[in-house]
Amino acid sequence: MNPKIKAAFQLASVLSAGLGLRASFRAAREKNDKLALADAIITALGLITGTALAVRALRKGEDDK
Repeated sequence: MNPKIKAAFQLASVLSAGLGLRASFRAAREKNDKLALADAIITALGLITGTALAVRALRKGEDDK
């Protein structure tokens, strides 16, 4: 698969997961559920890492030219 297409799918996945994460974070705060809150925070960190990897893949594709 083309690296740029793969990175674009990664970014789309991160964006859609971010919307669901926002709802999970709010629900955890409303219920004062520390375990669910920790899960939301760890998931957010994973999304940040995924975004960074996708952006790096896109930039690396530009540098190859």
